[in-house]
Amino acid sequence: MESVIERIQRGNFWQFHGGIHPPEQKFLTCNKPIASAQIPEQLIIPIRQHIGQAGDLIIKVGDKVLKGQALSASDTPMSLPVHAPTSGTITAIKSMAIPHPSGLSETCIILTPDGQDTWKQRHICPDFQLLSKAQILEKIANAGISGMGGAGFPTQVKVSTLAKIDYLIINAAECEPYITADDLLIQEHSPTILDGIKIVDHLLTPKHILIGIEDNKPKAIEALQKATADIENIKVCVIPTKYPSGGEKQLIQILTGQEVPSGVLPSSLGIVMQNVATCFAIADAVINDTPLIKRVVTVSGQALEKPQNIWALIGTPVGFLTNQCGYQNSEKRHLIMGGPMMGFSLPHDQVPVIKSTNCILAPSEIEIASPFSSTSSKEVECIRCGQCADVCPAQLLPQELQWSAKAKDQPQLTKLNLFDCIECGACAYVCPSQIPLVHYYRVAKAEIRQQKLLDIKAEKAKVRFEARKLRLEREKIARAEKHKIAAEARKARMNSGTTAAKSEKSAVADALARVKAKKAQASLSTNTAANTADNPMDTSAASTVTAAQNDNSKSQVANAIARAKAKKLVQKNQAKIDSLDTLQDNESPSSTSLAQAAPVVIDKKAKVAAAIAKAKAKKRKAEAASSNENIPAEPTVEASQILKPDVIANESTTEENDNEAGNKKAKVAAAIAKAKLKVKAKADADAILNTEPVLENAEKTPNKTEITATEIINIDHLSENEDNGEPLTVNAIDSSNVDRKAKIAAAVAKAKAKKLAVKSQQTSDIPLSTISESKESEDKRVLATQAASAANKKARIAAAVAKAKAKKLAASSDKSSTSE
Repeated sequence: MESVIERIQRGNFWQFHGGIHPPEQKFLTCNKPIASAQIPEQLIIPIRQHIGQAGDLIIKVGDKVLKGQALSASDTPMSLPVHAPTSGTITAIKSMAIPHPSGLSETCIILTPDGQDTWKQRHICPDFQLLSKAQILEKIANAGISGMGGAGFPTQVKVSTLAKIDYLIINAAECEPYITADDLLIQEHSPTILDGIKIVDHLLTPKHILIGIEDNKPKAIEALQKATADIENIKVCVIPTKYPSGGEKQLIQILTGQEVPSGVLPSSLGIVMQNVATCFAIADAVINDTPLIKRVVTVSGQALEKPQNIWALIGTPVGFLTNQCGYQNSEKRHLIMGGPMMGFSLPHDQVPVIKSTNCILAPSEIEIASPFSSTSSKEVECIRCGQCADVCPAQLLPQELQWSAKAKDQPQLTKLNLFDCIECGACAYVCPSQIPLVHYYRVAKAEIRQQKLLDIKAEKAKVRFEARKLRLEREKIARAEKHKIAAEARKARMNSGTTAAKSEKSAVADALARVKAKKAQASLSTNTAANTADNPMDTSAASTVTAAQNDNSKSQVANAIARAKAKKLVQKNQAKIDSLDTLQDNESPSSTSLAQAAPVVIDKKAKVAAAIAKAKAKKRKAEAASSNENIPAEPTVEASQILKPDVIANESTTEENDNEAGNKKAKVAAAIAKAKLKVKAKADADAILNTEPVLENAEKTPNKTEITATEIINIDHLSENEDNGEPLTVNAIDSSNVDRKAKIAAAVAKAKAKKLAVKSQQTSDIPLSTISESKESEDKRVLATQAASAANKKARIAAAVAKAKAKKLAASSDKSSTSE
């Protein structure tokens, strides 16, 4: 089988999938020497210019620095320092826009040059073979060298691999249009590049060194062949021009025929690749002790008067370089960092040059025009032509990647191997719908990286949490063990029998007693509160509980509860007394003296006394009305006779025990008095009717006229008027019939007698049932008898008054009949 070297010697190379042939446009700058740019007025130096972590700042604002002096320090392999491109003063450290497709800002160092360009002290080493591999790697790391072909991977990581390397490939293809920086660098500095190749060869000791370069660079090919003519293991491989043959995986496949699998580093296949500009920087750092502070940048485009390659200091603003090349399109500035295929637009011209910047394009409006229009381009819907998949060098499915990127379907993007995309832009170049596919891929990659960082942080937090949990558990176990040991030691001391042991034992017993007392106090307070809530009127029990609490525990909480309950009971009793006073104030004036003379009692007994006093007052009023007939008045019954103070006092304490017996006796006495009153009232009424003088002159007939219901109502009305003090009139009676008038008068008298009987009955129905003491039942019976006799006497008086009125009425009727 033909070997790789034999195929290379014959010029028979492999092919990769896809690829395109865009217009090269290299003629603008390939025939002009590299120019040196002036020192700008201000340098903007981002502290992170590579793939990895930013270094730690070792300077501050106001410091004066020398050319080549480190501005940051690295502590990890993926962290690189940055250096001062010239001498000057650090005027600011702030966040500014950096060269990135996102246009985001990061921390940058603002250096104001002093114009002297003073170098720091350097140590020249003409022969690198006098240095060990560790020293060489240290020099490369301290110089801050990263991949200058565009990826920005730290170089010391690549060249320090421990894997067995078969092929060291030097990438000089520079396949992207417009860019000629590597071409001119090879033409002018091929010896230095060769020194860098030898240094890497010394570190990796590969079997073969292959320099891949496209056939559109004849001068650079000639320079490399002359420089490597006497070196046997270095082969200059001139490959056909095809974009993107300068990609790492594509160039490996072209030269060796090996395809790097997805997610696999080339070093695992025994292959390491370095850019020619990186080899130049390695030689300059190891031999001349010069850090990476400048690089060759292609400034091209039809909008420039003098497009050319320039040695630009790291941190130089893009606008400063384009002005030196005669940028004329000042109104519509459109600047691109990188080539037309893999570059990205800049937000403004103050974005600085960094270590991976190889080109700045200032195209005219014709160069960036859309195929659909001479002035603008517009994205339209995908027509599913499949051209993007045909030209993809990584053999991906660009249209599906774009759909998943728009849907933010990160798992599907991972399945479609998004990170195998080298962002060459071939798919976007051939897309007839003008879809910026590479921009979708870049955004999706950034989102996935951010999510991975968040997942890593979450995992670290989880690990810290689990570690803390275990630590707390261990501390808990340790404390428990410590307490156990201390308890055992204390127990041993207490059982030793010494004086100190007895004192300690008594202290423990006292502590236990205090704990038990506190628990008993808490339970007692709870039970007392519950009992007091169920029986709020039991003041004696509440006071007893309160006294017990004060004697036992002197607890402030228990005392406060007891005081609150006692206050509540006092308020309730005072409210009842106030209601009784209000009731007494509303009584008639005649009963005020009796109500004031009677002692104040509580609740039902006071109401009984007030009712009795009211009845007595009405009785005296009736007696005063009949004083014109010289009827002796009823003797006044004092309040002490109605309800004695000692009885009232005793009733308030023994009411619940004797209530039932007292009620029964009082009801019996009231019933007897009521029956006697009814009998007496009926006898008086019959006597009045039988002795009425008006009936003697009346005409006797066998059948007496009955009184109708209407007449009875009128009679009742007359009786009511009489009670109110109004004299009876004969207007309501028919004067033409004397007999009828006499009958009406008799009926009126009878009705009055019945009404008096009802009143006396109501008086006898006084609720004496509330007087419940058995020793006072005799007084109650006497009281009932006195009430009954008073009612009988009042009935007799009323009958006499009715009889007199009837006589007077009969006499007046006789006179009127005689005159007629």
